[in-house]
Amino acid sequence: MTTPTQDDVLGYFDTLSNWGRWGDDDELGTLNLITDDVRLAAARAVRHGRSVSCAWEVAAPDDMERSTTTCPRAADMPGAEGMPAAFHADRRWGFSNERLGIMFHGNTVTHLDSPCHLFWDGRMYNGRSHSMVDAATGSAWAAVTAAANGIITRGVLLDITREPGQGVFPEDLEEAERRQGVRVRSGDAVLLRTEHGRARDGTLTQAGWHASCLPWLRERGVALIGADTPQDVQPSGYDDVLMPVHAVGLVAMGLWLLDNCDLEACAATAAELGQWDFQLAVAPVRFAGTSGSPVNPIATF
Repeated sequence: MTTPTQDDVLGYFDTLSNWGRWGDDDELGTLNLITDDVRLAAARAVRHGRSVSCAWEVAAPDDMERSTTTCPRAADMPGAEGMPAAFHADRRWGFSNERLGIMFHGNTVTHLDSPCHLFWDGRMYNGRSHSMVDAATGSAWAAVTAAANGIITRGVLLDITREPGQGVFPEDLEEAERRQGVRVRSGDAVLLRTEHGRARDGTLTQAGWHASCLPWLRERGVALIGADTPQDVQPSGYDDVLMPVHAVGLVAMGLWLLDNCDLEACAATAAELGQWDFQLAVAPVRFAGTSGSPVNPIATF
């Protein structure tokens, strides 16, 4: 196992770049790899008719874990904020209603990152300037609405237990393929279970993808990755690229990310059925100009 140097990882911004690959006006990035044929093949992965959620429940404010690692003000922002439901007990007809505010980026809520979520040297995916993101109107480029038609593809769960601070390397991915009898192919979504979803120890330490996996993901033609953590192993081992999977993936590759998945039911179902691939459906909310969306990914076996 050869660990890439920081210069190697910085070089990934060029060697793994998908800028212009699908045209100068492309905002979909790696989602272009999910062709009609890939979606049809994903439908054939449904062999038992059983569906499971891959998302955490969004709890009430008092019970909601709060992330302090990604956003400086996240400690002051509940993951979900709700007004009391209304009900008229003196009428035969009643109703309930809520007003919700969600801070979904961070380490708590299961969410989708679109390519405009990160910048590098002032640029977003496909070379667009960060100035296309405005605090009042949101992003005019590669926002989550680029995936308004949903993400329907074949999902592959790779079950690779790691302790917080331990990374997953390409050799680990291929060993898991052999052990589970599955192979990642073009257009797939790859979900990584480290067994440490929502692990909290008061530090920035977490298990996840190592930067060395990025060339492997591009070579295999992976359209989407997810994990039961916020993707990147932390610490990353690189002083100048604190979250290389996010930075290189989103900016250079246009690789969409599913952060903070709950993969326990998915892994248990896969082990029970002896089937580690499935149809994965991800439907982001069409929030105009946003850099992502809370989602409830559904795996159907």
